[in-house]
Amino acid sequence: MKRICHVLLFLLPAAVATAQNADSVWFVNNYIKKEYSIPMRDGVHLFTSLYIPKDSLEKRPILLTRTPFSCSPYGETQFAGLWNTYIKAYLKENYILVTQDVRGKFMSEGTFVNVRPFIKEKRSVNDIDESTDAFDTIDWLIRNIPGNNGKVGVTGISYNGFYASQAAVSNHPALVAVSPQAPVTDWFMGDDFHRNGAFALIDAFGFFTRGFGSPRRALTSEWPQAAFSHSAPDSYRFHLQTGALPNFTKLTGDSIGFWNDMMKHPNYDDWWKARDARRSLYNIKAAVLVVGGFYDAEDCFGPLNTYKAIEKQNPSADNRLVMGPWYHGQWARNDGTALGNLRFGSNTSEWFVNNIEIPFFNFHLKNKGSLEKISEASVFFTGENQWKQFNQWPPRQATNKALYLNEENKLSWRRPSAKNSYSSYLSDPAKPVPYIEGTHDRRIREYMTGDQRFAASRTDVLVFQTEALEEDITLAGPLIADLSVSISTTDADFVVKLIDVFPDDFKYGAKDPYPMGGYQLLVRGDVMRGRFRNSFEKPEPFIPGRIAKVKYTMPDIAHRFQKGHRIMVQIQSSWFPLIDRNPQEFTNIYHAREDQFKKSTIRIYHDQVHSSNIILPVLP
Repeated sequence: MKRICHVLLFLLPAAVATAQNADSVWFVNNYIKKEYSIPMRDGVHLFTSLYIPKDSLEKRPILLTRTPFSCSPYGETQFAGLWNTYIKAYLKENYILVTQDVRGKFMSEGTFVNVRPFIKEKRSVNDIDESTDAFDTIDWLIRNIPGNNGKVGVTGISYNGFYASQAAVSNHPALVAVSPQAPVTDWFMGDDFHRNGAFALIDAFGFFTRGFGSPRRALTSEWPQAAFSHSAPDSYRFHLQTGALPNFTKLTGDSIGFWNDMMKHPNYDDWWKARDARRSLYNIKAAVLVVGGFYDAEDCFGPLNTYKAIEKQNPSADNRLVMGPWYHGQWARNDGTALGNLRFGSNTSEWFVNNIEIPFFNFHLKNKGSLEKISEASVFFTGENQWKQFNQWPPRQATNKALYLNEENKLSWRRPSAKNSYSSYLSDPAKPVPYIEGTHDRRIREYMTGDQRFAASRTDVLVFQTEALEEDITLAGPLIADLSVSISTTDADFVVKLIDVFPDDFKYGAKDPYPMGGYQLLVRGDVMRGRFRNSFEKPEPFIPGRIAKVKYTMPDIAHRFQKGHRIMVQIQSSWFPLIDRNPQEFTNIYHAREDQFKKSTIRIYHDQVHSSNIILPVLP
């Protein structure tokens, strides 16, 4: 998250003295940089960096980003490398560009709180949250920056997307447009650090120990020192050898406050619920453009659920959604043509910026152009590589259709007729299923479109697939995994993956860098921690050998399975180290001992009484 946000928040440091190309020189010659410490209602001052056009022929709009990742470079003679990004379009439009260190980070005063809870009823100036800080910042900018046109937009990607969504609920009268992009939304149900209550080990440990979680002792322009240095060439081996979660807690030490807080809250209790940003997303007045990527390894959950929450709680709001085929923040990069081995047929990032984002802000902040070509939902469909427009998402035309697991590893639209039929595997925490093939020193984003043949060959992964499709099948919306299971222990995880199997003779072109014949493309995968199958607040153990239902909703997809391809479903009980290992004994996993990890025999049933299926949103 740190790495992508540094790039995407216009924070590519480049000293003026080293500006080499004409475009950068234009930026320096046509803009000035100012730095201010803006007072909040409780007396805390937030460090804010502004790039202001020298041209005063017209009133200029303000585009604000609030960030915990530093608004460097610091110093009024030091310009960020904005010209190397699509932000140069805003510079040409004479926007006032503003970035701000959020409360308690880098050069801003106060105390930082991760995903600071929203306060619904504010009774005094000390009842502050991110919406009040956004309101106070906007108010100061409008009153103190000469030449502004009285209109403000807020945008941000990832954690900064959380601050954008919280700005939307501030309802400052000058705030007219907000774009939360891959916004952190609910760190227990989805996004970076949990998936349906299952702990996202590799991301959480890496993020908090590489500096972000370290306490700040004083105002600083420097990134905090890492709490723990772990440059491991084989992340799978490192995380496996480190062992149970208490061993990771020892490595973090006492200084990573939020890690230790998470370890105290294994269930979806009030502490977590207070940090669900969706609870604040009501009474929104500004126009909203929510942006996300279907192949975002960090925050796929966030944009989809932010959009849905705004729709539900603000029926009359101008709320729009864009979902592309992107990794985390790829829409703000110059290259949106591919992810891993999956190709999109065009530069999807460039199309989005030119046709949606810039027109959205220009319309609302400059009264320029129109939004006639921007529908309620603009969605890119992989498999056919086409943008499609809808007046709602998921589209009302989509109908849920169950694809059933059957004997002989087959998938069928027909309910199974066999009696007492199941497939089984042995889940061994000592040999967890890797989330990606090969050896890597970090979490690889390309796993979201990775070839699953490596997993299909394992004995602890079940594989079911259709015959070659006789016609195209297009899916648009969320998936539902509906399993009938039994286990020999008292807890287990269930990972379900929907896969597009390419024909053996498939080729993108004559110079393909990777053989795509027989490729098993991961379209969507997600995990359910079995203990939460009935309640995230009150987990329940399994009764060994007793059949139970495990049913959960997976993030939306937009994908066409082409004629001649096959639909495959893989089921497993580990996905390591993407997700921490379940001891497979009903215990507090955050404090589990090494001797509590047990093998479990997992049965997935597919008979006429206890069927298992995946419910697909089929688009006519």
